[in-house]
Amino acid sequence: MAGAETPFYAASFEKRPTPAAMAAVGRALFFDTALSASGKLACATCHSPLHAFGPPNDLPVQHGGANDSRPGVRAVPSLSYTQSIPSFTEHFFDSEGDDGIDQGPAGGRTWDGRAQSAHEQAQIPLLSPFEMANASPQEVVAKVRRATYAAEFRDTFGEHVFADSALVFKGVLLALETYEQTPSEFYPYTSKYDAYLRGTTSLTKQELEGLAAFNDPARGNCARCHPSAVAGGAFPQFTDFGYAALGVPRNAVIAANSDPRYFDLGLCGPLRTDLTDKPEYCGQFRTPSLRNVAVRRVFFHNGVFHRLEDAVRFYAQRDTNPQKWYPRAPDGSVSKFDDLPAKYRRNVDTDPPLDRHTGGRPAMSEADIADIVAFLNTLTDGFVKSGPSERAP
Repeated sequence: MAGAETPFYAASFEKRPTPAAMAAVGRALFFDTALSASGKLACATCHSPLHAFGPPNDLPVQHGGANDSRPGVRAVPSLSYTQSIPSFTEHFFDSEGDDGIDQGPAGGRTWDGRAQSAHEQAQIPLLSPFEMANASPQEVVAKVRRATYAAEFRDTFGEHVFADSALVFKGVLLALETYEQTPSEFYPYTSKYDAYLRGTTSLTKQELEGLAAFNDPARGNCARCHPSAVAGGAFPQFTDFGYAALGVPRNAVIAANSDPRYFDLGLCGPLRTDLTDKPEYCGQFRTPSLRNVAVRRVFFHNGVFHRLEDAVRFYAQRDTNPQKWYPRAPDGSVSKFDDLPAKYRRNVDTDPPLDRHTGGRPAMSEADIADIVAFLNTLTDGFVKSGPSERAP
């Protein structure tokens, strides 16, 4: 959103909407199943507040569409801790690090960064054919006009706002965007690790060892893409906002993958269409925040793993034990990186710990993996310390 002196939306509406009023309307919109074509799907259905605004189940993709039965093509990302994501750029320079290093593509909302802002992102599920499946913005507007919160919407944006459908739809997106910027709900910083950074609690021996393995370039090297340290006075977001091709296994459960010609290539398509001429980006997906990762039940863009331990173990053993993660080809060889066409496999990340060879020693031991998982559990919001006892969510 624009600066506080002259918000970019101020001149658009008959009444200048306040952030508090827009957040209230946005919350009503977020939980309204009537906004979907099926009448069964709300934003909160797939972005459950009880699951850090991520999926509430272990399905690799969620279902939507006109009959609430059409499967999506990607795992639903969390909407928590997205407040600092920059707009998409092909050349990102980290202001907190060496600003002479071009990190490459970074930023943008969704797995492929095609939405430049929370405002743009809010539009996607409303109109997506496998999500809320509205045929047009006007269809969304008609539903808002009939909603129980229509009077609240009018009071927020102006008595005559419903006379202009384009203005109503803009108000819908602004309200959703503003609600999703509510700190107490979407980025409260109430995890055990936050308390540790504040000096109000201690980590256990295993959690500290997990943090050390997480940061160690010779073991997890997780902090390379998921920075864990306070920077510029701000608590870590556990993402560098960048993109990586990890070569995760193809998920046969996703309906779209039943077509052997279909590949989800992230930055270069099929959902994003403006970078199809950039083959070097194919297979890359945005690095998500690891905050609240322990409450998730599916991992990576295709939801191929269901246990946090396996997601971490994949990093350790992708190259040393590929037969554990990938299917066999008819000739008995391992079909490594089977969810990428061969011509794009050169894009796959090979920085440590993803730089090993078949039969070699993994960069992380099973003890390291268990320790890292223990540390990742400290990133779950809702931690409470009461006297000598501590309670996680």
